Amino acid sequence: MTQQSSTGLVPVPRTVTESGRHGPYNDDVRTRIAPELTERLGPEGYRLTVDDNGVDIEGGGEAGIFWGRQTLRQLLGPDAFRKARIRPSGQATTVPYVTVEDAPRFAWRGLMLDVARHFMPKDGILRYLDLLAAHKLNVLHLHLTDDQGWRIEIKRYPRLAEVGGWRPRTKYGHQSSPLWDPRPHGGYYTQDDIREIVAYAAERHITVVPEIDMPGHSQAAIAAYPELGNTDVIDTTALEVRDTWGLNENVLAPTDATVRFYEGVLEEVLELFPADRSPFVHIGGDECLKDQWRASPTAQDRIKELGLADEDELQSWFIRHFDRWLADRGRRLIGWDEILEGGLADGAAVSSWRGYAGGIAAARAGHDVVMCPHQEVYLNYREAPGDDEPMPLGYVRTLEDVYRFEPVPPELTETEAAHVLGAQANVWTGMMETQQRVDYQTFPRLVAFAEVAWSTLPTPDERDFEAFTSRMSAHYPRLDALGVDYRPPSGPRPWQQRPAPDGIRLGNPLDGAPPID
Repeated sequence: MTQQSSTGLVPVPRTVTESGRHGPYNDDVRTRIAPELTERLGPEGYRLTVDDNGVDIEGGGEAGIFWGRQTLRQLLGPDAFRKARIRPSGQATTVPYVTVEDAPRFAWRGLMLDVARHFMPKDGILRYLDLLAAHKLNVLHLHLTDDQGWRIEIKRYPRLAEVGGWRPRTKYGHQSSPLWDPRPHGGYYTQDDIREIVAYAAERHITVVPEIDMPGHSQAAIAAYPELGNTDVIDTTALEVRDTWGLNENVLAPTDATVRFYEGVLEEVLELFPADRSPFVHIGGDECLKDQWRASPTAQDRIKELGLADEDELQSWFIRHFDRWLADRGRRLIGWDEILEGGLADGAAVSSWRGYAGGIAAARAGHDVVMCPHQEVYLNYREAPGDDEPMPLGYVRTLEDVYRFEPVPPELTETEAAHVLGAQANVWTGMMETQQRVDYQTFPRLVAFAEVAWSTLPTPDERDFEAFTSRMSAHYPRLDALGVDYRPPSGPRPWQQRPAPDGIRLGNPLDGAPPID
């Protein structure tokens, strides 16, 4: 009979009262919604009690009961995270006698998963939903479209998935690498796949936020429907789905026909992501190069027609149109922080990725914000220095760096800080060709992020990283049971490395501390 401890819980709960005793666990869990917890801790709060009378979970709502069950799983030990029971039926499981009372700090505790650069099959998405649930994360932001792939079936426009979902080859490593993977790559989710993902997430009290990128990051759509591009500047019929990474000048044409096309896309997206499960729709809005618009008579005529100053205001017009369009249908637009530049409707929200500045400006303007600064929580950045890291990209962002991430900038007043919905870690998969590579970049740093997003921690400098590391020693066996191919604390395993041929640099590491603004 193995005795488990309550000292290895992640995220760390608000309060844990231990009796020092253990007792048998027989799978009998009593649950109820407790109005006093609803009022005091909110719908995601819970109280877990284990004593001689058994296991009781009281929640502020159904979500709170669910999160209480995740804590119970941790108390039961790593085997509770396996798909099937592996101990003999007669072998007793014990659980520590404790009372845990807990509630999240933030309402938005998210992971952005880029499935456009490298497609992750549906089963992989369902697996990641289980991993999010196990860490009390409640938002999956799916980056469904980009230059390199369109990953969602749109029945009105079937070529988006049939053509835009596939590319003939793929850059191997950073865009500066001379190497290519010559195999065609692609895939997409059918509408029933999406319905299944959304329903599976809802059972775990997770919201799925779809991202349909516009007006930049759209070459896959233009390859499928060339009329969406700037046909008066380039021969858009010659474009294929993009096979490399980096910024791209092939953007949508700012025409009425393009706007109507994307309204049709979003009409189907809204049906697949019901408002009661996914009130937000992400429209990207970032990194839209304006070279083609400057050269396009059609774009220049549109600027004059609308009385706009320049191409930047033209992008703002494009974003504001869909801001109003979504608001008229009871949805909320969210986009990367570039969308702030032209002004937004009251209900729109901002993903602050270029640093804190966009989030601060949005909160001060009365907009809700999700903090995801790349310098802090882009998990595609390398976790350690050295040549052993596979395809090392960007600045070093260690487990401790992520643990000391603070989503609320100290410059904000209490009223402004209330607009910070929460935080999100982002995983861009251009250099992650398999699920194992995604696991390696994401874990264990996502565990540190989950604690930041859930727990009420001290200021970054005062956080006890040693205590977190100690609790992680109990958590790694849980990740093993879940089958997560995480980065070990000692560095990558041999099969996790991606050695570069002599004289070739597969990654693009940046030295020093990242500039954080």
